[in-house]
Amino acid sequence: MRVSHPFTNQLAREKSPYLLQHAHNPVDWCAWNDEAFAKARTENKPIFLSIGYSTCHWCHVMERESFEDEKIGAFLNEHFVSIKVDREERPDVDKIYMTFVQSTTGSGGWPLNVFLTPDLKPFFGGTYFPPDARYGRPSFLQLLEQIANLWRERQMEIAASADELHARLELVVARDAKENLPLTPETLRQALEMFKQADDPVNGGFGSAPKFPQPGIPSLVLRAAKRFGDAAAKQMVLHTCNQMAAGGIHDQLGGGFARYAVDAEWLVPHFEKMLYDNAQLAQLYLDAFLVSGDVRHAEVVRDILDYILRDMTHPAGGFFSAEDADSEGHEGKYYCWTHDELAKLLSPEEFIVAANYFGITKAGNFVDHSHPHPLPGLNVLSIVNLQLAAADKPLLAAAKDKMLAVRAKRIRPHLDDKILASWNGLMLGAFAHASAVLGEEKYRAAAEKNFQFLREKLWDEKSRTLFHRWRDGERDQVQLLEGYAFLLDGVIQLYEATLEPRHLDFAIELAEAMIAKFYDPANGGFWQSPAGASDLILRVKDDYDGAEPSGNSVATLALLKLGKITGNEKFTSAAEQTLQLAAARLQKLPAALAFMLHALDFWLEEPRRVVVCGDTASTNFHELLRAAHSVYQPNKIILGNAGAVEPFAKTLSAKNSATAFVCTGSACQPPTQEPAQLKVNLLD
Repeated sequence: MRVSHPFTNQLAREKSPYLLQHAHNPVDWCAWNDEAFAKARTENKPIFLSIGYSTCHWCHVMERESFEDEKIGAFLNEHFVSIKVDREERPDVDKIYMTFVQSTTGSGGWPLNVFLTPDLKPFFGGTYFPPDARYGRPSFLQLLEQIANLWRERQMEIAASADELHARLELVVARDAKENLPLTPETLRQALEMFKQADDPVNGGFGSAPKFPQPGIPSLVLRAAKRFGDAAAKQMVLHTCNQMAAGGIHDQLGGGFARYAVDAEWLVPHFEKMLYDNAQLAQLYLDAFLVSGDVRHAEVVRDILDYILRDMTHPAGGFFSAEDADSEGHEGKYYCWTHDELAKLLSPEEFIVAANYFGITKAGNFVDHSHPHPLPGLNVLSIVNLQLAAADKPLLAAAKDKMLAVRAKRIRPHLDDKILASWNGLMLGAFAHASAVLGEEKYRAAAEKNFQFLREKLWDEKSRTLFHRWRDGERDQVQLLEGYAFLLDGVIQLYEATLEPRHLDFAIELAEAMIAKFYDPANGGFWQSPAGASDLILRVKDDYDGAEPSGNSVATLALLKLGKITGNEKFTSAAEQTLQLAAARLQKLPAALAFMLHALDFWLEEPRRVVVCGDTASTNFHELLRAAHSVYQPNKIILGNAGAVEPFAKTLSAKNSATAFVCTGSACQPPTQEPAQLKVNLLD
């Protein structure tokens, strides 16, 4: 049955799920393209730029309140050229205007709403604007009226102000290596002390509510704890991992983690699930497992990756982007339970165990304050009682099976099914690393399938170009540093997990293309976008590791590793220059570049090289390879003796059976054919 809509705008032609959500608003939305910019210039209208993403809860709220309002739509259509941007498809556009809003208002977030001159220069912006006047602030329509009046009466002043703001913005994003600052372990030590001071000793994590996992920080603390022999710091991270895994931020039935918790206890999540969070958390829990030996940490990794395989994977192998927080208009409705609902579903014995384990109460522990009519008595599931009697474990398992079966019949949150090179690179690395650490063949197969998908759908062999997004049979034409960098990191991890020379060959191709398109040889560092992008008013070097690591940070660590694997000085040099560019920021604001500090930690001394030689199909080869991955030694690389590896590795060979060498520089420990001895060699 065909659904008719009273309004349809140009976004109906787009592939982005976020843009398609707005295709039937009364606002005459345009996509971010030359046609829209020309319209603004021809009609001499300011641009209203609205940026968000399809699983953004407050984006949905503002759409319901304002963008579906016919009066607001009519006003926007008369006085503005309105443009929608999916920040996940165009993080380079988002970065520019988010930097403007953060620098002029002191805060940022999504939806991001910015007013631009027809030449794309911003002059006013903010995040969520309410539909009615409150707290001394105007309603969204009143704001639009004020800006339309200013444009009509004082356009020259606005243009001059926009030019001045643009000049200031250029200074904000300028990144030149002005000082030749030393890069030493002291920078890591200072960062470690700062994170230790921010630690929440009760609930785990760093800082207070709202609490984001930010996996780059705890994984850095683990690295620094190993470097400095700091047992307290190590324990701090393991405590954080345990608290997050027990919290409501972790989907206790279906697996995976939500984006953040609104409280300090990790109890009530903002329910959207993002691919990039889960990829980084899988890596963090793999590290925690290697450090602690606690099988619960390995179970969390499996829980995340099994969720991705079940709910977030395209049949051809690509990984989808996100799942929404909302279903049926209510945040968290899909995930929450009432006391009475569970009492009816479960047997009395199962209910007692489940209610005790998950902390189920009649009052509930979650209220959707963004909804005018919140559902009563909702419980977010968290583990409040880990101590289960042996007799209770089968009862809990039976209860969880029943709950999962019922939940599967509920209306699922919206799935953002676009496939991004960047986030897929992160998850490719997680699957590859997990396959090696946990010995799970299905994870290796998933990594290989994903790698093949990305090569077929997003990589152009002839031009050595990696495009950013694929959806519904079509790729875009956007190129971004983070796509190249994150995929490079993932492919290097796939090589280290398999020692397949063809994976190393592709990593080299990708790294060379990344350097050619994005590297700044004059000052070091990588631009977020290639030269000549006509729709960007600034060329930016992203230097902030937030929920996602920056392209510069990931590129630096990946190139350092690739330089050591291949012996290619070009890769190492580009990484070192990028580290030098970041030196002042690493010392002054380590929390802003936590992942770049991973690269610094790797760079500070010659890494250990584990060279595994022999018949790659043999059982002993695979046992040695797994042993090489089973020791927490973050500053090591694993390579074979075939293909494009560095010259010294090619001089090593197996003796009768698969053999492993642990080398530093050109000095190696005695070769071994025993996995247990290889672990000992790595621990020395």
